[in-house]
Amino acid sequence: MRLVQLTVPTGKRQTILETLDDREIDYVVTDEDSSRDYTAVVYFPLPSPAVEPVLDDLQEAGIDEDAYTVVVDAETVVSRRFQALREEYEEGDVESDRISRQELQAEAESLTPTFAVYSIMTIISSVVATAGLLLDSPAVVVGSMVIAPLIGPALGASVGSVIDDEELFVESMTYQIIGIILAIGAAAAFAWLVKTTNIVPPGLNIAAVGEISERLAPDLLSLVIALGAGVAGIVSIATGISVALVGVMIAAALIPPAAAAGVAMAWGRPDAAIGATVLVFVNVLSVNLAGLLTLWYLGYRPENLFALGETERRVRKRVVGLVVIVLIFSAFLGVITYSSYQAGNFEETAREEAALVLEEDEYAQYQLLEFEVVMDEDYPFQSPERVIITIGGPPDEAPPGLASDLRARIDGHTNEPVEIEIRYIAVFEE
Repeated sequence: MRLVQLTVPTGKRQTILETLDDREIDYVVTDEDSSRDYTAVVYFPLPSPAVEPVLDDLQEAGIDEDAYTVVVDAETVVSRRFQALREEYEEGDVESDRISRQELQAEAESLTPTFAVYSIMTIISSVVATAGLLLDSPAVVVGSMVIAPLIGPALGASVGSVIDDEELFVESMTYQIIGIILAIGAAAAFAWLVKTTNIVPPGLNIAAVGEISERLAPDLLSLVIALGAGVAGIVSIATGISVALVGVMIAAALIPPAAAAGVAMAWGRPDAAIGATVLVFVNVLSVNLAGLLTLWYLGYRPENLFALGETERRVRKRVVGLVVIVLIFSAFLGVITYSSYQAGNFEETAREEAALVLEEDEYAQYQLLEFEVVMDEDYPFQSPERVIITIGGPPDEAPPGLASDLRARIDGHTNEPVEIEIRYIAVFEE
């Protein structure tokens, strides 16, 4: 529910009141005695879905942008006529639950801080995320997402596109581009400082850090996170629901990958930074694409109906462009996903082959204790580099044929040479 406060320009009082009467809207009028060109202030409650059409009608009646229109939340409205309005406008679907175009625009603008604050908070969140990655601490990484100010620009570009506010669109896109640069640059600078001052152990292998390695070789599931964040962000802002948690989700798709790219650069591994950087860009584009499609589906259109055709063409071009770019990046992620699938399939098959060899009669007294596949560091397309097989058996030397049999069975499932390391542990029976 909303309470609308509207200043009435000189000569428009009767027209405005007739418009409200025609819609059977309760209102209160107070005289305005300031020196401004207004004669009164009208107060009237509205269901949230009614705000946009009523304000559009009032604008057609002669209320221009120079008049003050304030829309605030109303906790409770007791009125039979208001109940009738609710039944007229609230249909129980997402479209009827959405806020007005005017509120949407104001909300999108309010979510974007000033440039100085945005830059500082982006840098801080990136530095915190970098520390969390190097510490391999999911809790710290999540904390960096909470303070990231990314939701405003991420959603503002979509809002600006559908309501024909090019200034909001350009500002939001500029913020997003600068935000990515700041996030990756701050992460690289901080990681380099940490490395050179030996705050982390010398010779730290970033590929061995779980929070980092998973973002250096991203797969297609990462795309789902970005698309989900974009849809959830737009639905939350369009229905007036708190966007705080959705902001964390959007930051989850952007800040940790940007920090991982910065860490890889600081460690002198630009090849490792490729996957994380691609993930950042595909996530940004996916959030914008999902937001744009969701807003258009919810029925948001420009205020000036004469601009509708041009806006539709502009939105269509942007959607097509985003889809093409996202598909290109998705193909890259798809190759990484297929590479990971092949590696996982090889590990499972090789493990089964090792178990089958040990099931043979001549090796019945030996058992498979541990099986590990070590991946190479050729990011982002990793492949098996070494297989470590730990076997337990009697306190004698392992039979000479066991190693050759294992190598023969495992080598048959890979096109690339893979080093096979066999470790033998003597098992003493009590």
